[in-house]
This record gives sequence, structure tokens and C-alpha cells, in this order.
Amino acid sequence: MMSRELGSSNQRLRPINSRTYRPLSLAVVFCGLIILSACQPSSEPIVRSSGTLNSRYNDEQPSLSGDGRFMAYVSNRNGGRDILLYDLRQQQFIELPRLNRGDAVAESPSISNTARYIVYVASDRARPEIQLYDRVTGQIQGLTVGYRGWVRNPSISPNGRYITFETGQQGQWDVEVIDRGSRIELDLPDRN
Repeated sequence: MMSRELGSSNQRLRPINSRTYRPLSLAVVFCGLIILSACQPSSEPIVRSSGTLNSRYNDEQPSLSGDGRFMAYVSNRNGGRDILLYDLRQQQFIELPRLNRGDAVAESPSISNTARYIVYVASDRARPEIQLYDRVTGQIQGLTVGYRGWVRNPSISPNGRYITFETGQQGQWDVEVIDRGSRIELDLPDRN
């Protein structure tokens, strides 16, 4: 490469040596990849056995159990919106098999006395639906399947029998109550 003069100064450009710039360009590319990987959602699993309550991800919409021992909340630690259950006494996460699915968004959890029942809004179809998760049986029950109108903000009574929520069925937000009946197993506090 030929050198040339810059303006009226006496400085001249030196010939470009491609071997000199290759390590520099690789370092710039490597630093750029590191920065981009820091911006991507992490695929690291949720630490459930023990760990901290909060994370570097969004942790929101907390709900306390009637006995004050458990807290359910929504977190996007796995790149989705999952419900987590945290034992405040033991300071560890509780597994919730079958509750969180990759094809659904979970919101607004509410929990009964000992966190046996978790009621929440699941959006896995065109409309959100209120669902009930029984931690003892691992079963999920849709409470507003086929319901006409939008639903939001469910709340469960401490014993797990009654569920209140907001509905937009009449073109405005109204409150409804679901009575699960007298034949359910109630979530009563331990008498110990």
C-alpha cells in the first residue's frame, strides 16, 4: 500500500499490515459476543432447592398464604412467566409439578392457608382463564372454562372453598364468587 500526505502536515500513513489488525478485530468481535450474550435471556434452570427469594429477573405479584409461611409469586427466571412457591420458614423453593408450562403465561397467584391450593390466571388460549392447582394431588382444574368475558385478579379464601375474581362479562369490571362446595377438602391450619 502506498503512503500519502494528510493535508499540510508532515505526517504520513504507514502501510497497513493485515497481520497487525487481525488480533484486534478478533478481540472486538469476541467482546461484542460477550455483550450480546449478556443481553439474551438465560437458559439456566431455576434454583428451587435453596436460594434467594429475588433474582436478577422480574419477580412480581406476591401472595402470602393464610398462615404466613408461604409466598407465591410470578417470575420470568426461565424466560416465561411462571408461578414460584417459596417457603419463608425454610427459605427454599417448593416444587410445583405440572403447574408451569412453556405454552402458558401465569399471573396473579393467590394461595390458601398452607398453600395447598393456588388459584391463578393462565393465558394459554385466546382468553385468560382462572385455574386452581392442588399441590397435594398435582391436579389443575379450570374454573372458568367456556366462560364468556374476560377474567382477572383471582383470590382464594384461606380454607380454599371460595374464589373471587373480576369479570368483564357485562362490558364493565364486576366481581364474582365461585363456591367450590362443601365436599372439597378444606385447607385448614395445623393445630400443632
